[in-house]
Amino acid sequence: MTPTPAQLLSAYAQGVFPMAESAGDPRLNWFDPPRRGILPVGRVHASRSLLRDLRRGGWSAHLDGDFGAVVTACADRGETWINAPLADLYHRLHLAGHAHAITIRRQGDFAGGVFGVTLGGAFFGESMVSARTNGSKMALIWASSHLARCGFTLFDTQFLTPHLARMGGIEIPRARYRALLAHALTVDADFSAAGLPDADQLWQEITHTS
Repeated sequence: MTPTPAQLLSAYAQGVFPMAESAGDPRLNWFDPPRRGILPVGRVHASRSLLRDLRRGGWSAHLDGDFGAVVTACADRGETWINAPLADLYHRLHLAGHAHAITIRRQGDFAGGVFGVTLGGAFFGESMVSARTNGSKMALIWASSHLARCGFTLFDTQFLTPHLARMGGIEIPRARYRALLAHALTVDADFSAAGLPDADQLWQEITHTS
């Protein structure tokens, strides 16, 4: 049975999240891994080459205007865990103010993005996508900055991948994650509380805090 948006939020609050076996499988499997991936809020690592690319210009970030397009792009792969019921749940959570996306453009063209679910001061990053080189990396550095500006304390990535590790992601035990989550749920954060910086402002922010 597909959960309701309220049931999905309740599961997130307990540290549990769903994934499908494939796009064609309507069933959802629930996960509570013994080790959890997280990214530092406001301190995602940007390599020198990534900063040079940001400095060259042409990059821009946009909040929530293309939520459905980002989810669709994230699911448009040979293998995906985002099936139709999950995509519908994310859409309903977006309408309720609990799911958000950051779209990245290069010279006005879609370059990548990231989307996730919010609850209190926790951002549960669901998926990211690159349509152009560095698209998903730009999405992560913009998202990390935005979460810090809006008062979030937890950037959950579910699992740690080599890509996320290179950007400062770490893996923590379930008990530590649950403690961070419990605190985040008491935080009154608002994903819409601040606008996104432009590329120059983001570059200045990163280079002056690193």
